[in-house]
Amino acid sequence: MKVQHHLARASLIGLAVALSACSVIEEDRIDYKSAKKASTLEVPPDLTQLARDTRYTTAQDKSVSALALQAGQAQQVPVAERAAPLQVGDVQILRDGDKRWLLVNRPVDQLWEPTREFWLDHGFNLDQEKPDLGIMETDWAENRAKLPQDVIRKTLGKVFDSLYSTSERDKFRTRLERRPDGRTEIFITHRGMEEVYSSSQKDSTIWQPRAADPELETEFLRRLMIKLGTSEEQSKALVAAAQAQGSDVAAGGVKITTIDGQAALALSEDFDRAWRRVGVALDRTGFTVEDRDRSKGLYYVRYVVKEDPKTTQEKQGWFSRKFGSKKKAESQARQYQVAIRSQGVGTQVVVLDAQGQPETADVAQRILRVLAEDMK
Repeated sequence: MKVQHHLARASLIGLAVALSACSVIEEDRIDYKSAKKASTLEVPPDLTQLARDTRYTTAQDKSVSALALQAGQAQQVPVAERAAPLQVGDVQILRDGDKRWLLVNRPVDQLWEPTREFWLDHGFNLDQEKPDLGIMETDWAENRAKLPQDVIRKTLGKVFDSLYSTSERDKFRTRLERRPDGRTEIFITHRGMEEVYSSSQKDSTIWQPRAADPELETEFLRRLMIKLGTSEEQSKALVAAAQAQGSDVAAGGVKITTIDGQAALALSEDFDRAWRRVGVALDRTGFTVEDRDRSKGLYYVRYVVKEDPKTTQEKQGWFSRKFGSKKKAESQARQYQVAIRSQGVGTQVVVLDAQGQPETADVAQRILRVLAEDMK
């Protein structure tokens, strides 16, 4: 019976693929479906999201952390806000290079639940929810709209969906950051993985990171705007206006250097812009942000520094992975502080250990390289 089942399954797949060979894949549509809990994508240890220490946990607590309340008491208006506002009602979209985010005239506690519902409505499961930090993250999911939209799929429906899988998975992090004026900045960042053949014989595959997609981030920001009260037409008009307007200052250069014997990133821009760019880079590159204090220029993070570039590739298949790599990552994760400091007309970014002391040169340079690569 088992053999017959597999033969029938294989025949069905073959028939579906053959009849859909000439179909068109609609790349511009978004129809996400989260992977089942039993087959969660295991990613390389240095990219794995880790739970916070219990000392940071406030289960179902929607209050803002003490550090977050202290943040940004002496901020200046960011560069992107000095241009003409792109706003409908209390929702505004801002742009700086390839980065876009929303500025909403509501407190975080009024935006948390609508944002949470937004991701659930789009077919995602939430892997992390940290109301005290204003951070939520989806699990790995695939865009089902990239499957052939042909008569076979429409006829077989859910049966076909269970047999056919795309070779890409996406994860999104949403960060709601309270401002001292009571408004909230909302950032959405994307991380992607793709399945590729691991040998010339094409007899096995591995999952490896793929570049973040700023346009995908923008599309979900646009859809979130609709959830928050704008119309479809208004959201499209705001995004188009932001694209046309751009930023009045080009993105600053990023250079790894040594300052007083300590590895550092030198950024040719002011603190506000550097804080935002570093925050987006941390989100995109898989750091676990445990807290932040903008008034001190500190992100408190957990991260696993990879020892060998080869460890960024898993050698097991999607469904055959166990949880060994995740447990290993959890045991190796260390706490760091990423410090952003104004220096003349520019900014410096340095890596400190959990006690706030300079991290060793080798570890600091590895972490800074990860951030610099995304910020270029």
